[in-house]
Amino acid sequence: MLQIKVVGTGCPNCLKLKSLVEEVIKVQNVPTQIESITDYNELANLGIFITPGLIVNNKILSSSKISTKSTLEHWLSKIN
Repeated sequence: MLQIKVVGTGCPNCLKLKSLVEEVIKVQNVPTQIESITDYNELANLGIFITPGLIVNNKILSSSKISTKSTLEHWLSKIN
């Protein structure tokens, strides 16, 4: 099961990233747990200082940008 954390403050970019991740997961039909991290202290503890951030299985895949759908598909297919 993939453990995905979408890290951000709830800003529009953070919500967009979460939506894209959910779209990709739905298409790939992979068992996944998606968690939204919005607490500033936890963001810092995770190593994300500029949002949005994406962490999959405890590995930071992106920070400070919205990854494209094709990039997310590529990353998640390699991890799965």
